[in-house]
Amino acid sequence: MERKRINASTIRSVGYDARARILEVEFSSGSIIQYSGVSEEVYRRLMNAPSPGSFFHDKIEEDFPARRLR
Repeated sequence: MERKRINASTIRSVGYDARARILEVEFSSGSIIQYSGVSEEVYRRLMNAPSPGSFFHDKIEEDFPARRLR
């Protein structure tokens, strides 16, 4: 999955697969986690948020099932 760099202190890049509804987050630590069941609207809101890190922690991290890739 191709990821786009974002301007956040804890998140390095984010990718999204609309068909599978999977959000992939690469953290500054180097770990990569996929979140399933994420809508395109949530992805768009994350990418356009003034503080993507805060949006991620408030709206995604605890609300969607996660699977660690790295």
